[in-house]
Amino acid sequence: MEDERIIELYFARDEKAIDETAAKYGGLCMHIAQNILGVREDAAECVNDTYLKTWNSIPPHRPRVLAAFLGRIVRNLSLNRQEKNTALKRGGAQGASVLDELAEIVSGSESVESELSAKELISDINAFLAALSKEHRYIFIRRYWYCDSISAIAKAAGKSENAVSVSLNRLRGRLKEYLLARGHDL
Repeated sequence: MEDERIIELYFARDEKAIDETAAKYGGLCMHIAQNILGVREDAAECVNDTYLKTWNSIPPHRPRVLAAFLGRIVRNLSLNRQEKNTALKRGGAQGASVLDELAEIVSGSESVESELSAKELISDINAFLAALSKEHRYIFIRRYWYCDSISAIAKAAGKSENAVSVSLNRLRGRLKEYLLARGHDL
């Protein structure tokens, strides 16, 4: 079913919207949650929570890209669950280590910056990603959005793990330089 039709089902408060969402995007949501959490049961719970949160968000929101909307929800829920799991000393998967890699470059500060600065940062990161080659953008997004392991990225990209690791290290360095050159405090 087309995304627009699924969204219309949400607006009509038709429970079939959840079934259609699960059929079309359940695998994507599970992939994101599983990569962050590493525990299938926790991942499945986050995916189910994603459907509930989507049900409660549409309406009033009308996402332009349903996959991205769902991805953001499941990612945030999974990161929150990972934080809770870590606080409870129950371990976890890749989420924390992947985010630690980027923390050196883009980390939040205790004082809240203006929304304009945050929008400028997002815009600059998007511009950086747009300027990357398709291959580098793929590697970067798979690691820092989907939280894929380096071995999974290497396999999918047809590269060695070392090549992917080196690329990610260089990309983080380039991103840092790019953001500093645009006046962002890192």
